[in-house]
Amino acid sequence: MAYAITQTCCNDASCVAVCPVNCIHPTPDEPDFGTTDVLHVDPRACIDCGACADACPVDAIFPVDALAGPLKPYARINADYYADHPPAGASAPNLHAWGPPVFARPTPSDLRPLDVAVVGTGPAGMYTVQHLLLRTSARVTLFDRLPVAGGLVRYGVAPDHPSTRRIGESFARLHDHPRLRLRLGVEVGVHVTADELAARHDAVVYAVGAASAKPLGVPGEDLPGSIAATTAVSWYNGHPDVPDDAVDLSCDRVVLVGNGNVALDVARILTADPETLAGTPIAPRALARLRTSRVREVVVLGRRGPAAAACSASELLALVERDGVDLVVDAQDPRTAHAVDTSARDGKVLVLHRVAREVVDWSAPPPADRRRVVLRFHSAPVAVLGDTRVRGLRVTGPVGDVEIAAGQVVRAVGHRGTPLPGLPFDEDTGTVPHTAGRVRDRPGTYVVGWAKRGSTGGIGANRTCAEETVDALVEDAADGGLPARGRRSGRAR
Repeated sequence: MAYAITQTCCNDASCVAVCPVNCIHPTPDEPDFGTTDVLHVDPRACIDCGACADACPVDAIFPVDALAGPLKPYARINADYYADHPPAGASAPNLHAWGPPVFARPTPSDLRPLDVAVVGTGPAGMYTVQHLLLRTSARVTLFDRLPVAGGLVRYGVAPDHPSTRRIGESFARLHDHPRLRLRLGVEVGVHVTADELAARHDAVVYAVGAASAKPLGVPGEDLPGSIAATTAVSWYNGHPDVPDDAVDLSCDRVVLVGNGNVALDVARILTADPETLAGTPIAPRALARLRTSRVREVVVLGRRGPAAAACSASELLALVERDGVDLVVDAQDPRTAHAVDTSARDGKVLVLHRVAREVVDWSAPPPADRRRVVLRFHSAPVAVLGDTRVRGLRVTGPVGDVEIAAGQVVRAVGHRGTPLPGLPFDEDTGTVPHTAGRVRDRPGTYVVGWAKRGSTGGIGANRTCAEETVDALVEDAADGGLPARGRRSGRAR
């Protein structure tokens, strides 16, 4: 019997570190790390020790013979990964190639404790705090502009994914560490400047994420009724910056542009039976509005074919396994059916084999007697339609232009960082320019997470990202590279 990793994997590689036979991949030093939504156990190599399940911070790992219901397909998903990614250098299932040992840079015994500020309480900030507290004697002050800590875990994870949110419990334990101070409701650029933070600390690490949404770049996208997916997600999670009426539920059809995991989260919440959400951390006011929602159909658009969908197979499974909500693939474009029938090895396409196909008549209203989600591929948005507010979306593809009537358009095409006062900013990438986390032209200032690498990678990818940044900070401290407080370029005492 082997173990399998399931949908709620946080991808932080805690399981990789404890596996005695190196049977979990991709590992942080492999090129695929950060490109998969879940890690995978090789069933041929697994020795059933259970160390990975014990180490998993989100309880995502189970024995294969214990998988049931919506988790049962993960036995195949884990095994299928190794059909296309055989362990390099392995001549037998249990003989995986091991890389050379890697030792973290030792900290000099006479290095005084550092005072470090970390800005942001999301996953990137908390992994940074964890590395600092567990690997150094630093005193850490943790800042967040919001009155509640948690960042992306608190305000970005769907409320019906409680296991994914569980990593927040691990992070929250760090709040009580004797060398940590938590300062909430403090915004850099409003309540304190970057120069003032630098003058008061030996080093400052910014984990401010990527808060803005990427635009579609089409006419009409600023019309009332056209919103970013970040707004929808913040709405159902009770973010204090988003009003209660941010999402229009008075229409019968919503169109989501983009088919990544966030888009599927929004589609799932908008079509869910509200009573199934009643026991989750969903914002109470959002739940009350969902109980009176008129939305019957959510259309999820992708520019490319099924195999290129930005979502994970696990998120698709979450849609397939629901009761009371239909899932349909629009088969108007013959390339969609061909792709599903001929790309059997792709995990997402394997899931789509279980989904009904239908040539959808977009000139007709959605079904009145049931809720459904429609996946439409090979469709690029051309214009958001409407005069004073959204009335639909025009899309184009190989079968020509189609107008989809809708009262709400949700843009789910990715996130982008915004400039932070006092720090350099790369407009092209939406990130803070850096080298291995060291902010350019700001000695003693560092960056981590999406502000560092762009909006790629899930929660767990921040663990290795934070490790690189903390390594750079420790190296600078050991080499005498941290400037004295108040004597940094551009700063006054």
